Amino acid sequence: MKTYGDYVFKKEVDKSLLTEGFNIPLDYQVVFKRNLGNFLKRGESKEITLYINERSYKAQIKNQKYDDKLYNRKDIVQVRYNKTSDIANEFRRIFNKSFQYINIQRQQKELMKDFNQKIHIKLPEDIKEYLLIYTTEYEDTYFLDSIVADDISAINQYEYNQPERVYEESFNYDVTDKYATIVLDERLVKIKKYNSSIGKNLKTLYDYRCQICGKKIGEDYDAQIIEAHHISPFVKSLNNDMKNIMIVCPNHHSIIHDVNPNFNKTKKIFTYSNGFVEGLKLNFHL
Repeated sequence: MKTYGDYVFKKEVDKSLLTEGFNIPLDYQVVFKRNLGNFLKRGESKEITLYINERSYKAQIKNQKYDDKLYNRKDIVQVRYNKTSDIANEFRRIFNKSFQYINIQRQQKELMKDFNQKIHIKLPEDIKEYLLIYTTEYEDTYFLDSIVADDISAINQYEYNQPERVYEESFNYDVTDKYATIVLDERLVKIKKYNSSIGKNLKTLYDYRCQICGKKIGEDYDAQIIEAHHISPFVKSLNNDMKNIMIVCPNHHSIIHDVNPNFNKTKKIFTYSNGFVEGLKLNFHL
């Protein structure tokens, strides 16, 4: 089976994922929404296969339809399974650090809560873990990958002193680091595949046009030259969420890294050291 396909979603591990399932918001998932529409109509549910660690597991997927006037919320996709299922047990094994922390916190909060009080547990930054979801060549099968706390720690130590431009070139143009160890390289490959998949989704969303100048570089030559840029440097923040990624042409990408302008996330404008101010011509996701 072809493994990595189109990126769908990164889900932060929580109690729901470890016991009953998770929601996938449809915002900005351009390729996934197109594939999903061909497979599952609004309000429908079907059995799917989740593939992780070279094993397959059964679950249900539902394209949840909401009445906008009644619920005031957008449609979501729900992936569901029960607490005793094989996939739930596998998630608890993979994300054992999160599972143990949640159990301890629940036991402590159960002793202190009021009768009608709901228990909400937020994981500390240093033990947050994530599930990555990708499509495959089969419309009813999804490939899953994991980013566990130890992966994040290892990547953080390795990448922290690396130049941000070098890292971004590595996932924009699939450059391999020949100095990485075998174990670390597996983690780097995982992160880079994830980053590349997010970038691919966003590049499709913007039709390969630069968010800053709006130009489609290479169009006259039947080429698509566009790059993904981390607003907050990945090597410092390890933040590769869509909200931290911008699609830019190579010219603007090089200028940003050379001049390091301030980007106002609220107003969506760059302010350069010489006083020049430049906004975004295209913005569908920030």
